[in-house]
Amino acid sequence: MMIKLDILSDPICPWCYIGKKNLDDALELRPGHPLQIQWHPFQLNPDMPRGGMEREKYLDKKFGGRENAKQVYDRIADAAKANGLKLDLDGIKRTPNTIDAHRLIHWAGLEGCQTATVTRLFKAYFEECRDIGDRSELLEIADAVGLGRAVTERLLGSDADIKEMRARDAHARNRGVTGVPTFVVADRHVVQGAQPKDLWLRVMDELSEQAEASS
Repeated sequence: MMIKLDILSDPICPWCYIGKKNLDDALELRPGHPLQIQWHPFQLNPDMPRGGMEREKYLDKKFGGRENAKQVYDRIADAAKANGLKLDLDGIKRTPNTIDAHRLIHWAGLEGCQTATVTRLFKAYFEECRDIGDRSELLEIADAVGLGRAVTERLLGSDADIKEMRARDAHARNRGVTGVPTFVVADRHVVQGAQPKDLWLRVMDELSEQAEASS
């Protein structure tokens, strides 16, 4: 029996990337896991201009100066490295509006390649320093995961699902979600933050034991 794992995240959230890496490591160790994963939209910066913002300007605005930002991102870089990720935080030149990235994730879910798309978006932004608010970059990612380029280009050029992404984001906030990553197991148990691999191993083992006991 499959058990839902809903993940609220934003592809420009470094803790979301770290949390995903830890979850992926656990899933690899439990190939028969019962989790059925679905990704959901949450924008860290819902008021970000449609074209994004220069990274330095964004960091100054969010953290009150480069020094404060450096302290925050040094901790993030250390946590990422400890969990097997090498982020190029200094190479990021632009902080994007992620509404189109969330639309791409939504469409990928309909085509069965959602997690692959999320993975590509994280890697593109944090390791390759690509502007994932740029539609040409999103089309490259769509191509790479097997989404139809022509269809995706047409959808990105329209307002398709923008209202739905914003409504789902607002719904999460109304239910008390204030940050990401947020994980919801079986519609009941909420886990917030970038959890370690061992926690996910325990969760999967407990779920498997419960499934066996009830069969």
